[in-house]
Amino acid sequence: MKNRGITYPEGFEAAGICAGIRGKKGKNDMALLLCRGGAEGAGVFTKNKVKAAPVVWDSEILKKGGKFRAIVINSGIANACTGKEGYENTVDEAKRVSGILSCEKEEVFVCSTGVIGMQLEKDIIAKGIDMLFEAPASSEEADSAAATAIMTTDTKKKEISAETEIGGKTVRFGGMCKGSGMIHPNLGTMLAFVTTDAVISKPLLDKALREVAEKTFNMVSVDGDTSTNDTLLLLSSGLAENPPIDKEDENFAAFKEALFEICRFLAKRIAEDGEGATKLLEVNVSGAPSYNDAVLAAKAVASSSLTKSAMFGCDANWGRIICAMGYSGCDFDPEKADISLRSEKGEIALVK
Repeated sequence: MKNRGITYPEGFEAAGICAGIRGKKGKNDMALLLCRGGAEGAGVFTKNKVKAAPVVWDSEILKKGGKFRAIVINSGIANACTGKEGYENTVDEAKRVSGILSCEKEEVFVCSTGVIGMQLEKDIIAKGIDMLFEAPASSEEADSAAATAIMTTDTKKKEISAETEIGGKTVRFGGMCKGSGMIHPNLGTMLAFVTTDAVISKPLLDKALREVAEKTFNMVSVDGDTSTNDTLLLLSSGLAENPPIDKEDENFAAFKEALFEICRFLAKRIAEDGEGATKLLEVNVSGAPSYNDAVLAAKAVASSSLTKSAMFGCDANWGRIICAMGYSGCDFDPEKADISLRSEKGEIALVK
């Protein structure tokens, strides 16, 4: 892992500024991610029926295909449950960015996070976009400014970078995300962005993201609520000069493994920064008859309010754990279940 963030791969720039959306001077609340040469894109979104205007827009332009040049993000106001006006405001943001970049509005993603039910102030957003384009850069400072700008109730920024070798070439990855409250499997409440300079086909980029999201972000639970704005976007600039990844071979496996490490790191940062959280709880299941059974058991235990409260109170109440396993739908024999707790201080067997 490297000490950088979202612009570590070749071809990306970022910026973060305070536009005054939340009325707090000095606190960043708008971010920009640029790929001037265009990038392949993939994304997954909330499964909540109530979808914010930016989620609708981003889903639509992804289906149309093509390259993507930018993502503009605001925090403070979610632009969710805002009707026709909210959707038009989203399109206006994309138009303003595309006008500056001389590209089509469908090449611009828009993301929002914050309070549901409020309209964005057009003048503030327009001025903020202009400010973002004053100093986009590829640097540690730009990475940090963007990662800070997307935070809401987060207590710390969440960013990462890494690299791997594919076909004899160095391929870079960068990532940033936000998430603290309203977090639950099915993409938890969050915004997450991952960049890479790998040369990879759009179908395999999409396949890798969906498979990795299921094993990382969709395994997180904080409070049991799935939000209106959940968005995970992956952009690839294609500048790494690696042999094109266009089939499911060892190069695709290497790409997916690196993407998994990035997403797992970010997912854990969301879980440990959950609103009111004092511990990060990881559930490990072994010996299940199938992977799906293991997932059912792990998710039930991780999402159990009673198990969480027991962990908070340092109470080794294993009955809550086996109870959650019992209603999870997984196939297991309660008479043959082993349960143990492990921390940095050691491991204790509760049930054998």
